[in-house]
Amino acid sequence: MTTLPDPCVIATRESRLALWQAEHVRDLLTERLGWSVDLLGMTTRGDQILDRALSKVGGKGLFVKELETALEEGRAHLAVHSLKDVPMELPDGFSLCTVLEREDPRDAWVSSSFESIEALPQGARVGTSSLRRVVQLQARRPDLDVQPLRGNLDTRLRKLDEGQYDGIVLAAAGLKRLGLAERIRQVISPEWMLPAAGQGALGIEVRTDATPLRNALAGLIHTPTWLAVHAERAVSRALGGSCSMPLAAYAFWSDGALALEARLGDPLQPGRPMLRAQQRSRVATTTAAEALGQGVAAELIEAGGRDILDRLAHG
Repeated sequence: MTTLPDPCVIATRESRLALWQAEHVRDLLTERLGWSVDLLGMTTRGDQILDRALSKVGGKGLFVKELETALEEGRAHLAVHSLKDVPMELPDGFSLCTVLEREDPRDAWVSSSFESIEALPQGARVGTSSLRRVVQLQARRPDLDVQPLRGNLDTRLRKLDEGQYDGIVLAAAGLKRLGLAERIRQVISPEWMLPAAGQGALGIEVRTDATPLRNALAGLIHTPTWLAVHAERAVSRALGGSCSMPLAAYAFWSDGALALEARLGDPLQPGRPMLRAQQRSRVATTTAAEALGQGVAAELIEAGGRDILDRLAHG
């Protein structure tokens, strides 16, 4: 691609949240850059397979593969993703060129009956699709009955409202973006439940050879978020980077430095304490941010993380 596309076509999943995200980027491109933008709605394999855990059917890449095919074939020029759904290694020929300013990165407790996770009675049924959330729930409340929960955000809320769960854990960002903040009973602090790498941030993916488009979109990068998520994703990449890994990684700015914490749990041994590592550094480049992430990952491995990952790989 040697010139900017007109109109620029955004490939997007068709869930309500995915469309909100694509429309948000469309509006940014229209307002800030004066572009004409169309949306190409698509249904992905990740949206179709709802009866099995993502870790069992191919991971989070199932949500982006069809969108990348549209980019490859020229039917679309960019794709908008929730960054926590983007695989740590993109296929050859594709680049994550822009990350926008982060929404609330925390997890949220949603329940019709209980104001907080602490208020749940013993044996209460909690829904979540994330191994990261499972191991942190088990560490805090081993008495709970934690059950899988798949589907888009509206589907998960419907299952809760039908009484299938006493409460569910969702990303706060999605609820806030769709005007559903009133459904949140408790915003869970990172000290209690550390977020996933990239949670709350939107990323824009393009073909690597689309140089004019990449250069134009670089002006939308929110640098503090860009550096933070590069550090977080570097932890996951260094540990293998799959969604079957019960890993949390969250970076935040404090006194001019980037503080990064990561946790690794063991779903095969729920009573085992979670491994934790934290470092901070003054970073100004993605290389430095990724070095921070690699340092935290090395700490987790040294603390016993390799044993957990090996057993999960063979489990």
